[in-house]
Amino acid sequence: MFAVLLGWSLGAAAQATFHGDNARSGVYAGNGPAQLQGVKWSFDTGGPVFASPVVAGEVVYIASSSGALLAIERNSGQEIWKFTSRMPIASTPAIEGDTLYFVSSAGALVALDLAKGEPRWIFATEHERHFEAQGLHGYGPAGQTIADAWDVYTSSPAVADGKVYFGSGDGNVYAVDARSGVLQWKFPMRGVVHASPAVVDGTVYIGSYASDFHAIDAATGQSKWLFQAGEDPANHNQVGFQSSAAVVDGVVYVGCRDAHVYALDAKTGRKRWDYPTSKSWVNGTPAVQAGIVYVGTSDTSRLMALDAKSGRLRFNFDAKGYVFSSAALAGGRVYFGSHNGRLYALGAGDGRVAWTFQTEASKQDPLHLLTPDGSFDRNGFAAVFRDFRDMYIDLYRFRSIGGILSSPAVAGDVLYVGSLDGHLYALH
Repeated sequence: MFAVLLGWSLGAAAQATFHGDNARSGVYAGNGPAQLQGVKWSFDTGGPVFASPVVAGEVVYIASSSGALLAIERNSGQEIWKFTSRMPIASTPAIEGDTLYFVSSAGALVALDLAKGEPRWIFATEHERHFEAQGLHGYGPAGQTIADAWDVYTSSPAVADGKVYFGSGDGNVYAVDARSGVLQWKFPMRGVVHASPAVVDGTVYIGSYASDFHAIDAATGQSKWLFQAGEDPANHNQVGFQSSAAVVDGVVYVGCRDAHVYALDAKTGRKRWDYPTSKSWVNGTPAVQAGIVYVGTSDTSRLMALDAKSGRLRFNFDAKGYVFSSAALAGGRVYFGSHNGRLYALGAGDGRVAWTFQTEASKQDPLHLLTPDGSFDRNGFAAVFRDFRDMYIDLYRFRSIGGILSSPAVAGDVLYVGSLDGHLYALH
């Protein structure tokens, strides 16, 4: 049974990582659903899903805050195997050959046998932690170090040339031998590294929460260049690369919490352009195809299409809710999710809505957080404690409406995406 389910072509294998490929381009070979027929199946993972699904052959793999990493038959939605961690998993797996790799919230890179879901080896980092600071986002108490509730993802590994590359909350980027789990090199960054590395032409591209972005030689672990984005020593709000980079046609496209989208020369790190987003975080990974960069914003709730050469705005779609979800590109459409429990399919050329999916939790809206058009009702987000704890309450609120912070994956005419309601959805 497993030999049939786990066989795939080289083309499909290249897609079995976060955002479609090691360049993190967001481009998928399938067409995706042109019109939404409905939910083909849904699978309850037991906890909120922040990570994104990957598809290899006839199997879709997904990690959950329940601590489960699941292999699910992609046509039927039936479980094949489940690996259970003692900690939540917010890392999107990467598959190479007969091995699956993910980064655990306990501070380790884990290699699983793809057929059975059993550990082959575990590489432990120095430690794991969330981005934190005193006075974070302007919250009190003033003297308290506050862990960021919106630091919701851990690094998703990339596998290339026999090595596994990933970032860690200990502030390092690691390269580990893919077969043995033996450390090849580690590179120190200035802050927590929860972005996912892009690996292109022998170079690893990755940023940290301290707003330092490096191009690192994949073989030696030496820095090729450094780009420093904006900093915010007062509130630690307008700072940090939560976004992973997409590297396409010699250009690095990356969003930053300093409220900019950057285009950097891949060889030199020289800034080609930047697009300001009105103090709104850019947390999702840009998707790039046919000379257009697609990327979402948080507070301004936008999905923007930017000209890849100039950075000029092509179109701007109001998603009605924060957009952490990284867009997927397939069949001439842009697919992405929002905190309001909706997934949107837009025309890639004009931004017109092809269809919208809404989670049942969003439809029911038990805490009355949404207006009829899907926008946030500010009365539903009233402060409770008036300090940092309100961040965590808001995260619970978004869970109650099945917010979609996961990024879609496309295989054939089916789209797969996770939700804070705990489900993996197969939409067709």
